Amino acid sequence: MKDDIVSVRPETPLLDQVLTPADLRKLPKTKLRQLADELRQEMISAVSVTGGHFGAGLGVVELTVALHYVFNTPDDRLIWDVGHQAYPHKILTGRRERIRTIRQGGGLSPFTKRAESEFDPFGAGHSSTSISAALGMAVANKLADKPGKAIAVIGDGAMSAGMAYEAMNNAEQAGNRLIVILNDNDMSIAPAVGALSAYLAKIVSSHTFMSIRDFGKKMISMLPRPLADRARQAEEYARGMAAGGGTLFDELGFYYVGPIDGHNMDHLLPVLENVRDAIDGPILVHVVTEKGHGHPFAEPNQEKYHAVPQFNVVTGEKKKSAPAAPTFTNIFAKALMQEAEKDDKVVAITAAMPSGTGLDKFAKAFPDRTFDVGIAEQHAVTFAAGMAAEGYKPFCAIYSTFLQRAYDQVVHDVAVQNLPVRFAIDRAGLVGADGPTHAGSFDVTYLASLPNMVVMAAADEAELMHMVATAAALDDRPSAVRYPRGEGSGVALPAEGKVLEIGKGRIVRKGSKIAILSLGARLQEALKAADDLEARGLSTTVADARFAKPVDEQLIRNLAASHELVITIEEGSIGGFGAHVMDFMAGEGILDGNLKVRALKLPDVFQDHDKPEKMYAEAGLDAAGIVAAVLKALGRNDVGQADDGPSAAAQV
Repeated sequence: MKDDIVSVRPETPLLDQVLTPADLRKLPKTKLRQLADELRQEMISAVSVTGGHFGAGLGVVELTVALHYVFNTPDDRLIWDVGHQAYPHKILTGRRERIRTIRQGGGLSPFTKRAESEFDPFGAGHSSTSISAALGMAVANKLADKPGKAIAVIGDGAMSAGMAYEAMNNAEQAGNRLIVILNDNDMSIAPAVGALSAYLAKIVSSHTFMSIRDFGKKMISMLPRPLADRARQAEEYARGMAAGGGTLFDELGFYYVGPIDGHNMDHLLPVLENVRDAIDGPILVHVVTEKGHGHPFAEPNQEKYHAVPQFNVVTGEKKKSAPAAPTFTNIFAKALMQEAEKDDKVVAITAAMPSGTGLDKFAKAFPDRTFDVGIAEQHAVTFAAGMAAEGYKPFCAIYSTFLQRAYDQVVHDVAVQNLPVRFAIDRAGLVGADGPTHAGSFDVTYLASLPNMVVMAAADEAELMHMVATAAALDDRPSAVRYPRGEGSGVALPAEGKVLEIGKGRIVRKGSKIAILSLGARLQEALKAADDLEARGLSTTVADARFAKPVDEQLIRNLAASHELVITIEEGSIGGFGAHVMDFMAGEGILDGNLKVRALKLPDVFQDHDKPEKMYAEAGLDAAGIVAAVLKALGRNDVGQADDGPSAAAQV
């Protein structure tokens, strides 16, 4: 794929005039269709260069234009749920010149980010937070007697999370300052939209209709109770006939408008203007869009191009790289299917990430034993606990960053009751372009602190197979196995996983002076560091801990007794594996002598997005960082000066 083709930019004469939403609002409405078309082409061109989130952004191009045209952003707060749909929003809000840096080191965030722009009032990498945040802003404006609106744009998938309904249940106090846009782009929860439904939506959102409805409510309140109840039911039925539904939202205190075609400016603009000027509220506008609308690819795709690699903007051909080794995700799926073939009690649970966790493959083989609960991690964990209580073997496959959302359930419903739920934690460690909201930095810290929990970390693909087998066999307590995103190291794979002894690590390389105790996928970097240290005359042992909890106490004692320096390394935050090792050492008095001990971990900051290898280098968790830490601990200053051959040993 030629770079000049990949980076070709479309002609955008109208978009070129729009640097901020204030410029957009100067355009006549008749020009907005052209502007949306140019915005879509600009987004396609940008993502062809950078790769990244694609389908959701393409689906909201017209909606983005309409919202910024109708509302007075940034004074009116526009909050995009998740934020991966905000690429068009970023282009229209002063960031067009940097849009081709998105997801790149030092470039734009792939999600909304408060520090990046005043047009991003709330950051969001996880879903279903927008209504709560918008409600908080709307009520704050109400208390401060400010006129601004708060508009939350939330997808139908994100509406499956309980948090969205918790927010809606409390939204009535915000009145007309809160507007929720339900972007229905996947689930078939709406009838076909067209001219008639758009006309009816325009009517029911009009000031006249809402005034008549308000008058009717006052009249109903004067009627005797039986008549008032019948009249209220009739009014709800009439609105259901006109607006295509909405009774649930009415019960939650919202005035429902829709559904309307989210790609038709003639439908969007008058409804949004009516909603903006409404006296009553809060209001929910149901907009139907298509993910990936206007994409350049020829072939259909079930997931509507949620995210794509770089591609040729002319032909639509996607850039492909030959995998050097199978991914950890695919190995997990393979190992779990092997366990399910042997044991019909093995079941798999995911929270709206079947392909991301590899469970789409498991589902094809075992459709009746696979459960996708939607964006509902809390429910997923307690659902798994219920199955475990009945003797099943649930594997709850959730990304590290998303499992954070269900921590109370992990504690209260699983660990306290000592139920054997197996957590398969994908995307452990740093994830690169998605940045701090998606980094799997904290799972060892928040899981290994729990009584009854077994926490494993796979150093390579073969180890992952063994740990899946170990979790399947562990029936007397909960367990977790963490593994990173992406390809493995290419090690030979066993025919099937074997059950590991709980809390026992392994020696991978034997030395005598330096001991590197590695947890998880930093093992390969530890081995590279050992080569460098050996070249400097520093004989180095490398051990794979395998378990963060329980730690291998005998292994730690042996390493401490036979080495001058013990250094731990992990892809996790402060309070994790290194802390557990040092706590054990302190309790045993091992730290009372001359032994030097250092713990390498992620820095105590939220690292901005970049390529994972650069992030790990910045964190000091690559081979060079390990060597530097060893030399510093030993008081040596020969960083970067390793010599090959026996002369290095002679210099020590």
